[in-house]
Amino acid sequence: MRKLFFILLGALLVGTVTAQTMSVSVLGDSYSTYEDFVTPATNELWYYAKNSEAKTDVKEVRQTWWHQVIKENGWRLCLNNSYSGATISYTGYDGNDYRARSFNTRMNNLGSPDIIFIFGATNDSWAGSPVGEYKYEGITEGDMYYFRPALARMLKWMTDYYLNTKIYFLLNDDLRDEIDVSVKTICAHYGVPVIELTAIDKISGHPSVKGMRQIADQVNQFLNSK
Repeated sequence: MRKLFFILLGALLVGTVTAQTMSVSVLGDSYSTYEDFVTPATNELWYYAKNSEAKTDVKEVRQTWWHQVIKENGWRLCLNNSYSGATISYTGYDGNDYRARSFNTRMNNLGSPDIIFIFGATNDSWAGSPVGEYKYEGITEGDMYYFRPALARMLKWMTDYYLNTKIYFLLNDDLRDEIDVSVKTICAHYGVPVIELTAIDKISGHPSVKGMRQIADQVNQFLNSK
């Protein structure tokens, strides 16, 4: 009887671990922000409930791409560290130093998730950040102002730090060709799958309600295909 008890207890514990809900963190820019759902709370936002219709028609957090993906897959949100205007490199708009909001600066604040979605490179493209050369070792502080070495440094650190965590990179549509090629090349180097988005509906350059749904659908389709 005692042996049977421990067998049943062990089976119960194994079942509990197996059924544990997967957790998701997001490292993003304005596309992934929403008021009261971003950490740290000091990060600049694009999406919030009282936005004007001219800026966006997204009025609820449930309309964001990441909320839909997490809910529909039965997962839970670990942490959303998204910052409007953020670049992966340290070079921002008008050549300003964007180190403070860079993906590289925020990548160590994502909690302990099972899955990480990186949704970036849009502002590097729009700001005209220089791409530089492909570089995977010996990346210096000066290299961080160029997109390619900055992305390489980020992915190397994240794949080393977030062990046994599945990392995906969401690539926006309508970006500069050199940004697209760079993302695909560097992600392939580090074994990070790229979810390449297409024909996303936008208002003021940002996903609308329809666009958010399109992103969620394309992410889910990619995950299901794998």
